[in-house]
Amino acid sequence: MNNIDIVPVQTKQQLKLFIQLPRLLYKGLSGYVPPLDWQESSLLDPKKSAFFRYGSAKYFIAYKNHQPVGRISAQIDPNALRQWKEPVGLFGALDTIDDLCVVKKLIDAATKWLKHNGMEKIRGPYTLNANSEIGIMITGQNALPTVAIPWHPTWLHHHIEAVGLEKAMDLLSYQMKFGPQAKQAHKIPAGLKMGCGKLGNITTRKLNTKEIARDGEILRQLYNDAWHDTWGFVPLTSIEMSVLIKDLKSMLKPDNFVLVEQNYIPVAVALVIPNIYDLIIDIGPDPSLLGYSKLIYRILRHQFHSARVILLGISGSIRDTALGALMPSLVISELFERGEVLPYKTIELGWILETNHGMRNLIERIVPEPNKIHRMYEMKI
Repeated sequence: MNNIDIVPVQTKQQLKLFIQLPRLLYKGLSGYVPPLDWQESSLLDPKKSAFFRYGSAKYFIAYKNHQPVGRISAQIDPNALRQWKEPVGLFGALDTIDDLCVVKKLIDAATKWLKHNGMEKIRGPYTLNANSEIGIMITGQNALPTVAIPWHPTWLHHHIEAVGLEKAMDLLSYQMKFGPQAKQAHKIPAGLKMGCGKLGNITTRKLNTKEIARDGEILRQLYNDAWHDTWGFVPLTSIEMSVLIKDLKSMLKPDNFVLVEQNYIPVAVALVIPNIYDLIIDIGPDPSLLGYSKLIYRILRHQFHSARVILLGISGSIRDTALGALMPSLVISELFERGEVLPYKTIELGWILETNHGMRNLIERIVPEPNKIHRMYEMKI
């Protein structure tokens, strides 16, 4: 372990290496597809990431025999501290070679920084907060890569556990294929169709691209209302939503947004985002001018074939009612209807808590097993 050095990121060159390091470490590994550098920069660069408007972080790079072999972030999120009401610091951006000593030294560095700043527990990974990329991939390394879903090699979670961090929660993702078979598996009674009969006052609408900021705020409020009492929840801020809308605006079609209203009052919402990995596998993480031209053309032509539901929420005003119990089924049914218009062959439903048995039972009628599992860890420090 003596030939491993942990260096804090302080210069522009170190920050660039920190951002690009996973694709250098994981190049050639089965199932790994590097994300675009500019997307990673928007998450991690303090000048670009929304997190740094309210939170603080420290980055570390591990060197072994003078070669970069790993990275980690340690961060403090004031919103998480207020929500969780305990001094929990976060770690994230953990990527390394297959070396337990490297993982231990990186986690030790993050722990030391958090403890110095008054934290009593470490939890993660979060890159950089609870409303971004989270979890260590346990299974699914060779599944279809999906936007905002982190990829890790099979060895990493074993090393994390060997260091002493313990499982806090598993997050499940399900890949749902559009088509008659899946639609039949989710069939609901004919009398329970939104806009008809007993549900005559329940209507849906699409994204209003001319009022996208307004619809984004509706989405944010419903999401926060729906999940405020679930494990690990941290409110989605207006800043984060505005950045999300800005990043997605060119890729969203009206059908990507499902808003359910009761007497014209929003009661449920879902946002489906196209999977950028569909367009970049042959372009690479740092495209040339020609590569960017191809990417822009593909985005404008909406040449995606998969997507992910990133935000889904049911209003607290109906949560404990018969309508509230039925609403997740109605939203998924609406997604199937939209699937006949949108070009996606598959859609991924992700970040389902392993303890959310109601949602799991609903989804597993269509897809019996998750295609990816990510794990959250924590430890007293």
